[in-house]
Amino acid sequence: MRATWKGAISFGLVTIPVQLFTATEEHDIPLRQVHEKDGSRVRQRRVCEAEDVEIPYQEITKGYEAPDGSMIMLSDEDLADLPLPSKKLIDVLAFVDAETIDPLMFSKAYYVGTSDRAAAKPYALLKQALTEAGQIAVTKIAIRSRESLAVLRVHEDTLVLQTCLWPDEVRPAAGVAPETGDLTIRPQEMQMARSLMDMLSQDFDLSTLHDDYQEALQQVIEARLQGVELPHEEVAAPTGGKVIDLMAALENSVRAAKESRGERGAAEETEAEVRTLPVRKTAKKAPAKKAAPARKATGSAAKKAAASPKEAGGKKKTTAATKGTAKATTKKTAAKKTTKRASA
Repeated sequence: MRATWKGAISFGLVTIPVQLFTATEEHDIPLRQVHEKDGSRVRQRRVCEAEDVEIPYQEITKGYEAPDGSMIMLSDEDLADLPLPSKKLIDVLAFVDAETIDPLMFSKAYYVGTSDRAAAKPYALLKQALTEAGQIAVTKIAIRSRESLAVLRVHEDTLVLQTCLWPDEVRPAAGVAPETGDLTIRPQEMQMARSLMDMLSQDFDLSTLHDDYQEALQQVIEARLQGVELPHEEVAAPTGGKVIDLMAALENSVRAAKESRGERGAAEETEAEVRTLPVRKTAKKAPAKKAAPARKATGSAAKKAAASPKEAGGKKKTTAATKGTAKATTKKTAAKKTTKRASA
């Protein structure tokens, strides 16, 4: 790889001579602008507005248009002599946790290599210190006539410089997301969403992902070169913003994810197990049930225990009546004996 920048990392009183290498590349298929009528190339020419003639690149410089319309000329020497301390220096400002910098601020990445052998040990020291602390270094650097905020971090045992946007270059997100003040996420919906997240995370390999658009474009180009029919693929019709059953959509998503992994049995179990639970209603107060009739008890003790006050009173009356009858019978018997003796 060819170095795109050379300078040094300032780490306290330690200076590490380094050079930067572009860490990323895009695999776009180059498409030219052509004239639709005959297919010839359309080229952009640098034309001077005042003279209406094309001028060579060597005669082009930079300029700033003032509010009154006047133009201020800035040569390459003016830009090269800017009083920037970060012009050839990666100045470490602080060490912070990686979560401190929002990924939204990240821009272009560069691999950091050393420019001489003497820089190997301080390079290794900084790399190991960042790894053990689990932190990143906040820096500033001037690349291509522009100063950028940047961070130093470790990637695959190599230091990486990641340029960042300045904090005031990130637009606020206020007003973008829908208002959710009156919305309620049910526990069943959250549980199903988490199940779907776990299912989609199983055996995920980022290296297997590729650019489908570039592949489709390459197929169209090959078809044009060979003079065959262009490949077509049916596009799913848009839903049209219809209101859907969120719970049913989550269930179907989990089932589809399991089926795509060959887990048809598990998908059927999911369909049977996960359902929207009805909202519990406040139970009405049930009327008091009549007491079930007591079983007949056996034995005299059971009879006494089961007897009611009225029954007890009835027993007393019956006993008194029995005693009265017995006395009357005794009197009659005595009278009969007296009569028999008199007649004898």
